Amino acid sequence: MKIFYFAKIKEIIGKNEDIINIDKQMTVGDIVKMLKLIDESYELAFKDLKNIKCSINCNYINSFQTKVKNNDEIAFFPPVTGG
Repeated sequence: MKIFYFAKIKEIIGKNEDIINIDKQMTVGDIVKMLKLIDESYELAFKDLKNIKCSINCNYINSFQTKVKNNDEIAFFPPVTGG
């Protein structure tokens, strides 16, 4: 599974992607819990999930309870502002 990070999340973690393998179907929330165990930067990046958007295979999702498979691509985006 490829996991992509954008903007502030990318800056905090210090890289733009990870590749992980999962052996069973999990939720996006399960993946986030797993990532937060890597180190403090992931814990900080995913501290406030209500302000993070996520897509699976280029489609935005509304719930971190959405299930993912090992061959999916997940992307995490922080809040975006503009004028």
